[in-house]
Amino acid sequence: MQAGQIVLLLLAALAAGWVDAVVGGGGLLQLPVLILAGLSPVQALATNKSAAIFGTASAAVTYVRGTKLDRAVAVPAGVLAVVFAGLGAASAALLDASMLKPLVMVVLLVVAAFVTFRPAFGRLPHPHLRTRTRVVTAVGIAGVAIAFYDGILGPGTGTFLLIAFTSLLGMDFVHASATAKVINTGTNLGALIVFGAQGHVMWALGLGMAVCNIAGAQLGVRMALRRGAGFVRIVLLCVVTVLVLKLGYETFA
Repeated sequence: MQAGQIVLLLLAALAAGWVDAVVGGGGLLQLPVLILAGLSPVQALATNKSAAIFGTASAAVTYVRGTKLDRAVAVPAGVLAVVFAGLGAASAALLDASMLKPLVMVVLLVVAAFVTFRPAFGRLPHPHLRTRTRVVTAVGIAGVAIAFYDGILGPGTGTFLLIAFTSLLGMDFVHASATAKVINTGTNLGALIVFGAQGHVMWALGLGMAVCNIAGAQLGVRMALRRGAGFVRIVLLCVVTVLVLKLGYETFA
């Protein structure tokens, strides 16, 4: 691998860590660059996990120190996420992930419209929405459905977690992002265990990118905590737009 490619990968990891810490979606930056560097798609996905897990874990720790974490959601969903993301990764070679892309696009378009036309969404917490039924539903969606999706495909996992916690439990964007980072760490761990056992991870490259991913994640968390939900909302809309364009190109090109 040439020096220029390594520099590009490290810069992509830095930017991905920042995006992932704020709203999720850092894989949008890391995955294409890994594939351009010559890795196969499965190697790129696996190596991306080896870098991303350090960024998401460091972001989760910083969020927990800077804001109150909903442990009743984060802990059970995080444990389930390890299991179901691993199952998703194990199923990646058996299922046609491209079939999921049109559905993901529709969901993202709905998310974009919802956030755009409801500017107050996610700015303030609405604790009255947090019922036992909603908590169980949120844990199931985050720890099972979204985690499995992250293992088998991945783009936008952190964004989906953010929207799930905001809409179901009435969290503001900052607290939802904090909770999402814990579950996203679980999904990365579950998928990484499977990909590592299968021999797809380029460990030296992944660990090098992890250093930059952590640096970007720490910067992103601090900006989110300092600037608040309005800042997170703007970044969310930008990431969703890029996700839709990327998936649309891959689906219809």
